[in-house]
Amino acid sequence: MTNAILNILKPVVTEDVRFTDEEFESLGFKLKERVDKVFARSLQIRELDSGSDNSAEIELVNLTAPHYDVERFGVSFVASPRHADVLLVTGAVTLNMEVAVRKTYDAMPSPKFVVAVGDDACFGGVFKDSYAVAGGVDKVLPVDLKIPGNPPTPKEILRGLLALMERIGKQ
Repeated sequence: MTNAILNILKPVVTEDVRFTDEEFESLGFKLKERVDKVFARSLQIRELDSGSDNSAEIELVNLTAPHYDVERFGVSFVASPRHADVLLVTGAVTLNMEVAVRKTYDAMPSPKFVVAVGDDACFGGVFKDSYAVAGGVDKVLPVDLKIPGNPPTPKEILRGLLALMERIGKQ
């Protein structure tokens, strides 16, 4: 009982939390600069889950959360592939999703760019030899960039998008 009272009355000591990440900020501003040049001020991304375990999706959602707020760098996620510049695919492509993946890609306007996010999308991951999996995204679609990791961090995803912008800018 006395421990409970002491825990309530004594001051709480917490760790020093930094709310800004300088490396993420600099990557973001570089990305914004590239997006402005390549896509005229905004990059529209359609995310497609082709059979993942949702770990990569959680990191993508973190990008849109207030802590990272990727929209301030000119990157936004759209609901329709008809509005997308880039298709971000997560998860190994299952046989049941193979047709849907192709239809989503076909619905995108040209030029079409595909990014595989996470080990499953890049290489098939732990499911690569499964009877129900076609493999990584490159077995079904032409992939422009792979962002490996299980899952990749928001910073790695941002680095990958910056690399894609630099590659597109050189073409």
